[in-house]
Amino acid sequence: MLGQTAAELGRAIDKGRIHPVELVEAQLDAIDKHPLAGRIYARLTPKRARAEAMAAAGRVKAGLRRGLLDGVPVSWKDLFDTAGVATEAGTALLRRRVPERDALVLERATFQGLVCLGKTHMTELAFSGLGINPVTASPPCINDPGAAPGGSSSGAAASVAFGLAPAAIGSDTGGSVRIPAAWNDLVGLKTTSGLLPLDGVVPLCERFDTIGPIARSVEDCALLLGQLQGAAPPDLGGVALAGARLMVLETVALDDLRPAPEMAFDHSVARLIAAGATVERLVAPEVAEAMSLAGILFTAEAYAIWRDKIEAAPEKMFPRILERFRSGASFTAADYVAAWRRLEELRRIWAARVATADAVILPTSPILPPNANRLMTDDAYFVTENLLALRNTRIGNLMGSCVLTLPAGEPSCGISLMAPAFAEARLLRLGAAVEAALR
Repeated sequence: MLGQTAAELGRAIDKGRIHPVELVEAQLDAIDKHPLAGRIYARLTPKRARAEAMAAAGRVKAGLRRGLLDGVPVSWKDLFDTAGVATEAGTALLRRRVPERDALVLERATFQGLVCLGKTHMTELAFSGLGINPVTASPPCINDPGAAPGGSSSGAAASVAFGLAPAAIGSDTGGSVRIPAAWNDLVGLKTTSGLLPLDGVVPLCERFDTIGPIARSVEDCALLLGQLQGAAPPDLGGVALAGARLMVLETVALDDLRPAPEMAFDHSVARLIAAGATVERLVAPEVAEAMSLAGILFTAEAYAIWRDKIEAAPEKMFPRILERFRSGASFTAADYVAAWRRLEELRRIWAARVATADAVILPTSPILPPNANRLMTDDAYFVTENLLALRNTRIGNLMGSCVLTLPAGEPSCGISLMAPAFAEARLLRLGAAVEAALR
């Protein structure tokens, strides 16, 4: 039963072929026996998982299942509050922080029947796209044991890629769902800012922070979105690429691509055209200008949120993450307000430019996962690779889009589909058609 999609497991539960308790025990046993589990999970919640599985089994018996994923276990990034269980966001600054109640999205998901397996490791305070964290643990990459896994939802993606969870819930501020999903050959959904509540979620930059699933299929992401919203999932029936209008973003997104991501993206675009999509090229100067504002917008807010906690004990932090936070200290309030006002105008220009497209497409990351040891020893390499890793994904956050990444046919390469704010249902339907074409 391990290695199946969340939807496949849900159907098997529905038909009586899998018992929710047996499923959770099999998953916990696999975690217990896996040699890399300690680098993936920060802590497990076995008592909770077994209780939730028992409740799901009771609903199966009574014919009262709350949805297709009722009884399916998932992992949660260690920045979602869990009542009575430590939530430390990958940092010693929050060591032994134990919240009194669950994050609101976890409450919703639990009510809908999702089973909480435990909390996954992450980049410190979610402020890097690489997934390296010497303070707690750096999870592995499925395609290269010596490479970074992608972050900041590093353990979330690893839990799915290594078969230690059917699906995972992560967060995305500048690419933190999409980079680890792409580098571990998974599907990841960055939702629109404001779609899902951040109550009980340890913040990084609240105006950009979003919540999203990482899974093995677009269908799983759609079902999980429904669970997190406490609503019916988007309908993916009857999807097709014929007649879809796609735009390849050339501005910024295609610069300095490494050979493997470039080849994977080109091959993917060719397959989408063969499946009936119309593909145009898009030049958008507003994207380049928005990228120039990122240093102000992200770092100023992140440092404002965490300044007091950081400066009370800076020695507890990974120096490279500490430097990223402190880089926000030099901006004035006027700088920050002016940058946001300009970004809002750039978003309006972008929205008008892409209004006729079903999606804008681009390589999820311009690079492959970099070497983890070198990231720890070479400061310049860490900075360069981190900025490149997050470059393309950050476009979606700056433009206020919802974005879906899918495997692009080469190891650790992804293709992303960007859609307007709050168009998740439309994006997932298109994503299902793209997934079918690429497979």
